[in-house]
Amino acid sequence: MHKNFNWVSVVALALVLILSACGSNNETDSESAADKESEKETTWDKINEEGEIVVGTSGTLYPTSYHKEENNELTGYDIEVMREVAKKLDIEVTFEEIGIDGIFAALKSGRIDAAINDIGIKEERKKTYSFSDPYKYSYTTMIVREEDLSGIESIEDVKGKKAGGAANTGYSQLAEHYGAEVVTYGNATNDVYLRDVDNGRTDLIINDYYLQSLALEAMPQFDLTLHPDIKMNPSKQAIMMGKEDQELQKKINEAIAELHEDGTLTEISKKFFNGQDASKKPEGDFEEVNYE
Repeated sequence: MHKNFNWVSVVALALVLILSACGSNNETDSESAADKESEKETTWDKINEEGEIVVGTSGTLYPTSYHKEENNELTGYDIEVMREVAKKLDIEVTFEEIGIDGIFAALKSGRIDAAINDIGIKEERKKTYSFSDPYKYSYTTMIVREEDLSGIESIEDVKGKKAGGAANTGYSQLAEHYGAEVVTYGNATNDVYLRDVDNGRTDLIINDYYLQSLALEAMPQFDLTLHPDIKMNPSKQAIMMGKEDQELQKKINEAIAELHEDGTLTEISKKFFNGQDASKKPEGDFEEVNYE
């Protein structure tokens, strides 16, 4: 062996090569993980690939999501809006009928891709879900018995009364906020709610103005009315999606903007809301009640 051979240099060089190799592997692994994350399939990717979006709706909420009596076909303002959105996106839409209390869980689990059922945009909901731009504007009102307004002169008189409602809705939360006892239903139709107020099982229903007024018009057999003095919380209804579905949200928003611009939303609204345009903000003074 050569006398001047430097073992220290050899060992140092070997260590440098080993450390360099380790550094390269770590960088490669990091880049690979980042690439995989960026390539992760989104809800929109799946929808676009399959050519179909699965949308949750109740099918029991007149006139936004219900079945025609003559042929049992699913229709309504929300249903026809969603069909037009799907046309703009060049995809098919399949509706899965679920009670409103189950829609949120179905969206979380991935059973459905989106939901449309007169769902209001709420700050609390936005922590868990994302929403499209509004396709409907309205406000909150109350159905009561016509003969005595169910003993309710102001919203504070709701305390101690029984309010018919569905679980997990802002309307039920509002009733509870004012001290009402909420009598919850499953996926019940409007006539069930109205009959119970009429016969005294419940005293009131807090809900959307358009839905309430049309339900009363469709079922004149009940001695009920909209409360003349209670108008609250202008609302915005939108299509609900998963929290991380920004790409799907963007696509749906583009479609809704086109439907606003070309007058399709107005046309559909007038068909289902007796000539009224629910796609535009209502005028008037409304009491703002924060119950979240």
